[in-house]
Amino acid sequence: MSGPAPRAGGLYLPGVEADPKPGVYRRLIESARSRGADYSKIWDLLAYQNDITVHLTRFTHGVLRQPASITPGFRELIAAYTSYQNACGFCVKAHAAAAAELLGDDTLVWNVLRDIDSAVLPDREKQLLRFVGKLTSDVAGVQADDIDTLHAAGWDDEAIYYAITTCALFNFYNRWITASGVPEMADAAHREQGRSLASQGYVRKEHDRNGSY
Repeated sequence: MSGPAPRAGGLYLPGVEADPKPGVYRRLIESARSRGADYSKIWDLLAYQNDITVHLTRFTHGVLRQPASITPGFRELIAAYTSYQNACGFCVKAHAAAAAELLGDDTLVWNVLRDIDSAVLPDREKQLLRFVGKLTSDVAGVQADDIDTLHAAGWDDEAIYYAITTCALFNFYNRWITASGVPEMADAAHREQGRSLASQGYVRKEHDRNGSY
């Protein structure tokens, strides 16, 4: 038996969209709906199993914002680059916007995504992004030699750990979001989302009235 048809602009899973559990994401959704405002539909996924997804958002915040030898801005660029390889429009726009905020250069971010070879980026950073691309498209081909190459380029184990973890996390997000039907927002909304992610991170507080993840 087929399930209910998704509503226009909604998830492919209308039963999920219609059943937000108590918590900050349900309040965000209810506030947006009461105003007739567009909102980030990943909130529906997060709200559906709030007791579980609270750990996902905390993990995401730690992976992307924990102080480390790889900057938060570059980790956001890895998130956007991974998402670009997977053609996940929502995640590309969300994390390109966050990377642009943190790195201070929107043009650089989009040049990297569209043509890394011609982008004005240090070779060592290109090497790490190419590794991320390989991890996304050919995980079985990743070998110790790939890590040795990154070490030779000057990346330490901590940076490589966070690059791998960011890439792996966004391969999950890309599939979760794409298969659930989370739509892209207007460009202006994604830019605002990027500012929010850059300034607040990924853990929404109980008093939040707006947010991204």
